[in-house]
Amino acid sequence: MEEKQGLVHIYTGEGKGKTTASVGLSVRALAHEFNVVYASFFKRPGSYGYNEINMLKKQGATVFSISEGMPMANPQISPREYQLSTQNGLTEIQQFITKNNTELLVLDEILIAIVYGYISEEELLGFIQNKPAVMELVLTGRGATERLKEAADYVTNFEKEKHPYDNGIISRVGIEY
Repeated sequence: MEEKQGLVHIYTGEGKGKTTASVGLSVRALAHEFNVVYASFFKRPGSYGYNEINMLKKQGATVFSISEGMPMANPQISPREYQLSTQNGLTEIQQFITKNNTELLVLDEILIAIVYGYISEEELLGFIQNKPAVMELVLTGRGATERLKEAADYVTNFEKEKHPYDNGIISRVGIEY
């Protein structure tokens, strides 16, 4: 059986662990001296820290933070402003990976941008089709479309059966962020 590089992974669903899985894969790739690029969409590192992203930087990953949150959670960000930052961020990442040898690219929470109409499914499908052939690509977030799932080689659905948040327990440092 041949070892094929350049596959597309989707981590989706309502359950916890999509970002955690993408960070874990990034750590594994860094341990094997891959060039890793990790881009987060919809995250608010100023509020939550996202220390795992800082750890990826310390291990040599290139990190892009596309926005300081999303309009639904941060009323200071307009939907139009977020749409532009998402589109510009995707363009910036495309330019970066074209000029740099990237072996693993994670677009964390990019799927939410499609759900809310900040980028189109066609834009992301075009990104997938035009990626370097040997680059692994990970897309995370709720709401993966059927067409995106068809374009992927791996699709993992994180299903929530039970979560402490349902009982009023808020996100905890070191566990949820």
